[in-house]
Amino acid sequence: MNPEAAGFEQPEPSAVFKIHGPDRMQVPIVLDSPHSGARRPPDFGCLLSDEDLRDAQDAHIDTLYRPATELGICLLAAEYPRTYIDANRHEGDVDLHLLDGPWPGVYQPSGKANLGKALAWRTLDDGRPLYDRPLSVKAMQWRIDHYHRPYHAALKRLLDEAYANYGCVYHINCHSMNPVSGLMGEGGQGQARADFVLGDRDGTTCSRPFTHFVQQSLCAHGYDVTVNQPFKGVELVRAYADPGLNRHSLQIEINKRLYMDMATGQTHAHFAVLQQQLMQLLADIRAQFTPFSPS
Repeated sequence: MNPEAAGFEQPEPSAVFKIHGPDRMQVPIVLDSPHSGARRPPDFGCLLSDEDLRDAQDAHIDTLYRPATELGICLLAAEYPRTYIDANRHEGDVDLHLLDGPWPGVYQPSGKANLGKALAWRTLDDGRPLYDRPLSVKAMQWRIDHYHRPYHAALKRLLDEAYANYGCVYHINCHSMNPVSGLMGEGGQGQARADFVLGDRDGTTCSRPFTHFVQQSLCAHGYDVTVNQPFKGVELVRAYADPGLNRHSLQIEINKRLYMDMATGQTHAHFAVLQQQLMQLLADIRAQFTPFSPS
């Protein structure tokens, strides 16, 4: 049965996102994890199992960064799967081939539809389809209104609060990536990935010194770190960044093999080591770039 036939259920706010950390902004650093969610909305209607969808999930990333809250840093985490609707896409980045009719809203394609990974995913990285039918235009509009926009509104509120209090904000968009690219992967199939990929959209979403600082800090631990290759960062770093006004956004992609067993999906021993290194990085960012009290 098509789940849309039963109508749509208003999601509880806790089914859309959670904000971890202090109630009052204590430091102008904001983390967000838009792809770590796994809670299926009732109207999803996806053909694939939760196990299948795990390949697209930034598994454990919200947990990996969670101790940042002890540093006074807020962490926003999506609860729904990125395959349902991807917060890291412009709301107009609609895959027209996925819909049952003309799209009446803003249309701003990024090219991700060619990979099956636009606003709502059409395929997994290995090419498997998510649906056996088109999505209705109504379903896409519902997902935008009740999941995509609330996540963006929450992130903007956190960033604006930090900026209002401190005159600057450092936003880290937290992701993970498969060790090797799949059939529909960035850069083509079979491409081995670095340990970390930093994305600042070719220096347009944060200052060069900030990107360089993060890169050098990670390299000091012996990691292989690339910048803007093959991931430059997408909508969440683009939408709210303005380095000229001291609003900085940087995407960090972590190779999943650094913290989890790809066969079982469970974390392994290096998870704790990596977590400690990331917390040290955040503490160093706080000391290096935000050494003052709120205004």
